[in-house]
Amino acid sequence: MSQSVKIEFIALASLTGARPQPDAKTAAQPAKGPQSLVVFSGPDFKFGDATLKLLGADGEALIRKAAVVSRFKGKASTALDIIAPAGIAADRLLVIGAPGPQAEASERNDADSPEAAKIKPAAPAPVDYANLGGFVLGKLGRGGAATIVFDPPDAPADPAAAAAEFALGAQLRDYRFDRYKTKKKDDSDDNGSSELVLAVADPAAARGEARRRAAVAEGVLTARTLVNEPANVLYPEEFASRARELEKIGVEVEILDEPALKALRMGALLGVGQGSARQSRVVVMRWRGGKGSYKGKAQPVAFVGKGVTFDTGGISIKPAGGMEDMKGDMAGAACVVGLMQALAARKAKVDAVGVVGLVENMPGPEAQRPGDIVTSMSGQTIEVINTDAEGRLVLADVLWYVQDRFKPKFIVDLATLTGAVLVALGQDHAGLFTNDDDLGEKLLAAGKATGEKLWRLPLAPAYDKLIDSKFADMKNTGGRHAGSITAAQFLQRFVNGAPWAHLDIAGTGMSSPASDVNQGWASGFGVRLLDRLVFDNYEAKADKA
Repeated sequence: MSQSVKIEFIALASLTGARPQPDAKTAAQPAKGPQSLVVFSGPDFKFGDATLKLLGADGEALIRKAAVVSRFKGKASTALDIIAPAGIAADRLLVIGAPGPQAEASERNDADSPEAAKIKPAAPAPVDYANLGGFVLGKLGRGGAATIVFDPPDAPADPAAAAAEFALGAQLRDYRFDRYKTKKKDDSDDNGSSELVLAVADPAAARGEARRRAAVAEGVLTARTLVNEPANVLYPEEFASRARELEKIGVEVEILDEPALKALRMGALLGVGQGSARQSRVVVMRWRGGKGSYKGKAQPVAFVGKGVTFDTGGISIKPAGGMEDMKGDMAGAACVVGLMQALAARKAKVDAVGVVGLVENMPGPEAQRPGDIVTSMSGQTIEVINTDAEGRLVLADVLWYVQDRFKPKFIVDLATLTGAVLVALGQDHAGLFTNDDDLGEKLLAAGKATGEKLWRLPLAPAYDKLIDSKFADMKNTGGRHAGSITAAQFLQRFVNGAPWAHLDIAGTGMSSPASDVNQGWASGFGVRLLDRLVFDNYEAKADKA
């Protein structure tokens, strides 16, 4: 893993035309060269007051002149890259088109119906400063030094939080997974640490906001690395070993081996892994940050992750083309580990449980067959119609275990569960299913706030009938139609009425399209989303860091 951006905050008021100096609480200004100065422009060259003062009339005139040649108009996600004008203590001036609030598309599924005309226009969406930070780092390239005048022309409502989000985006963009490359490029775009100095109105406030987000960023990067690892390196036992490393930051970690799982009668989970030479594991992680948690009085929030470290499909084997991507079929479990790391690192004032089921689905001589019937921990029996519908079998036992042992406030599970969700939603939204409207609304709000977007899909008894079995209590697939929904209906049978949400992240957790905050294959989707869910709703405001 390679992640090396360094970020400091200085006072915006210190910018007077000479190269800004850090205040007493920051490290020295980066001395590596060449040096860049970054400023933000709105459409038609609208600049913030501090930016105008720094540039001066000559600098502003030079930008306008260069913009004519480059056809730069200050639109969002565009950049003008020029030699810094005289009087600016930098080698390069980078003018970034800063986004303003945008009108949101309706979140109603019936937005094209006649009733849609009665819906009031949506409020403008907040600016995604994390994406802006990633975009700027991408334009700067790796290994350089820059002073960023964080003075957007449309001032954010909370400048310190906006600057911290900007820093978060830069940290996420900087990540590369190059552990197995023995030869690396020599150019500065691929090597060396980037050093960013953000000039902000209130450095102390920005640092405070950035500390929490830095913990979240590290959690995201941990999740990405787990997903990126090859399956010959990261198998169930090794995954469990890496999760145990969270003990160093105060997370309690318990690893259940196969004898323990057999004692718990987790027949559905064990059935998936029985064809592999690698033994299955369940990892229980607990962060006790809430009041009374050590006295057994705190009702935890719970997160469950599907951890199929490689999925061949088993006897119902997948096509060879693209099967290498199935090393990422544990992205849900990776998210839960990254989330627990983030909560512990920022000392979240909440009692949280993270549980992941870790198996390898292989077509060995002991592998389960289509038509087999297994008994889950709940006592319910399952007819295995397709051994490639294995993730729901893993989750069935883990969900039952979590609701039975911890009696949580809610359970959120994450899984790269169905290809059908890709057909329905592509790679822009993850599928959300829930039996609790309040939990669903909180998740949707967290998705909007972080850019890890969700779209709610239905649960209904009519779909439930599709997974009824002639020979057992249920079967593990309902056929081609409504594949993501029937998978969620299956999982719902194992939560025993607990408030629950299922996130199908098959389109967002791996093989991710390039974005301003992620240029790699694994996204770490869900860590930011669920941390925001906890931060906004399940921590006392007076205790938040």
